[in-house]
Amino acid sequence: MADTPRVLLLGKPGCHLCDDAREIVSRVCDELGVGWEERDITASEEDTRLYWEQIPVTFVDGVQHDFWRVDEPRLRAALGA
Repeated sequence: MADTPRVLLLGKPGCHLCDDAREIVSRVCDELGVGWEERDITASEEDTRLYWEQIPVTFVDGVQHDFWRVDEPRLRAALGA
């Protein structure tokens, strides 16, 4: 696994779309040996303001990649697989 996560997943507790996104991100990143992390938007006023209506939001290499749903083939392509 890489030291610096390439994928960031923003979500919040109790979000079923976030649960679905987490499963996909975890599976893809584990298979590809890519680091990822998850951040709860409710822990930050700025994250809550910026992303409340878009969660889950995924970033790849610091660039917003998807929101609401994670498309597995698109995520794999973005990670070079």
